[in-house]
Amino acid sequence: MERNLAMAMEAHEIEKLIKAALPDALVEIQDLAGDGDHYAAKVVSEAFRGKTRVQQHQIVYAALKDQMGGVLHALALTTSAPAA
Repeated sequence: MERNLAMAMEAHEIEKLIKAALPDALVEIQDLAGDGDHYAAKVVSEAFRGKTRVQQHQIVYAALKDQMGGVLHALALTTSAPAA
């Protein structure tokens, strides 16, 4: 079965969506499988200060809107507030 490569999401698109919601964020994206579906993202933002890891991840998922589970199949997240 062939995969429709047009459905893949590029790393810069993920970064753009995250930065739209978190303008101060430092975002690093890594394509884990080279398929545009499986990424790892490291996001550092002041918006995460005082929030639990789950809340931080929810903020990032909200920024990605309806892409998760659709064009973006998997995203391994590492989030944190900037070092004080």
